[in-house]
Amino acid sequence: MEHANLQILVAIALFMFFILGNIHAARRGRARFIRRIPGLNEIDEAIGRATEMGRPMIFHPGVGEVQNVGTLAALGVLGHVARRAAQMGSRVIVTTAIPVVVPVAEDIVKQAYAQAGRPELFNPEDIRFLAASGDQLALATANVMTQEKTAAHFFFGMYDYTSLLLTEPGQRTGAIQIAGTDQYFQVPFFIASCDYTVIGEELYAASAYLTRDPIMLGSLVGQDYSKIIVLAVILLGAFSVTFLGSQNPFVQIIGVYR
Repeated sequence: MEHANLQILVAIALFMFFILGNIHAARRGRARFIRRIPGLNEIDEAIGRATEMGRPMIFHPGVGEVQNVGTLAALGVLGHVARRAAQMGSRVIVTTAIPVVVPVAEDIVKQAYAQAGRPELFNPEDIRFLAASGDQLALATANVMTQEKTAAHFFFGMYDYTSLLLTEPGQRTGAIQIAGTDQYFQVPFFIASCDYTVIGEELYAASAYLTRDPIMLGSLVGQDYSKIIVLAVILLGAFSVTFLGSQNPFVQIIGVYR
């Protein structure tokens, strides 16, 4: 506890106040504002397009392990996609190279169809472990796109150099593609090959944005308020040290210098 001090205690208490306060407000029905994220707004349109064409869609939850934050966020998006697909009577094919993701994704999709009252539409064979390596997975996924004539593709999660290998076949076939990743080095490839791209921390906000769950919304908004406070303190500290010196009252209060 080398850095434990009064300032840290106050900051933790303040952050908890914002998060718990916003959760409480959201649960009481008070609207919590989240800015529009075009890529997430178009998910329902992509699902509707695939349904109208009578063709299935592909969801790929990235190449990260199931405990990866990006993968967990992607599985949250999968839940929404599966629920909407079940309501419209469409198929969702999940492809992955991570064995542990298979039972998790299968449970999510199965529950989505059951909740929509259409459990008979769920097919366990649509949750597919295609290969153990990224290159082979990309080739196998492209083969699924061709064989199944998929009309909509969703790529959410953590991605590596195989991102373009996964999305380029769908671009050639004319499928609508929506991607989201927290790996900034892969964002340019998604922007070039997909119709919509969810960038960086927008992926973490996806589940709250899509489901509008009060607890998730309140937590998300509370964290944003906390980030604003941290940024404000950093900027004020920088300006005060620059123009007033390192011994000014503000710097002494926040405890930057001892």
